Amino acid sequence: MLKTGDQAPAFEALDQNGNTITLADLLSQGKRIILYFYPKDNTPGCTAEACSLRDGYAELLQEGFMVVGVSGDSAASHQRFIAKHQLPFTLLVDADHTLAQAYGTWGEKKMMGRTYMGMIRTTYIIAPDGTIEHLFQKVNTKDHFGQILEWYRGQNR
Repeated sequence: MLKTGDQAPAFEALDQNGNTITLADLLSQGKRIILYFYPKDNTPGCTAEACSLRDGYAELLQEGFMVVGVSGDSAASHQRFIAKHQLPFTLLVDADHTLAQAYGTWGEKKMMGRTYMGMIRTTYIIAPDGTIEHLFQKVNTKDHFGQILEWYRGQNR
C-alpha cells in the first residue's frame, strides 16, 4: 500500500468514453486529484460513494479538486452508471486490475466467510506535484465528499 509522501504511480487507462487518460494529463491541470477506487458500478456502497462525490462536486471543484473513479467495470457499465446517477466526473476502466495493483487496492477480501480477490475501497488525494497527500482506507461511503473536505480544511487552517 502506498503512503502519504510517496510519488503516485504513473498510469494510462481508458475512461468511460474510450479516451486514454494518464496521470500526467490529470496533473497538468494543476489540481488535487481525488483518485478513488471502488469495487463495482451500481452496487449499494459504490453508488452511495459516487453520489456523495456528485452531491459535493461543486464544492470540491471550488476547493481545487478533480474527481476520478476507478473500478474493474467496462466502459459501457461506467456509461450506464454515470447516466443513471448523473455523475459529473470521469470513471476509469481497470479490467485487468493493473491500476489497482499499482496503487495497492487489489487484494484479498472476505465476505460471508468467503475469501476472494477484489478491489479494496480506497481514496488517494494526489497533490499537483504528483505526491500522495493523503489516503482514506476507511471510506464513509454516504459522506465521502464531507470526509475529504473535513480532512482538507483541517490541513489548511
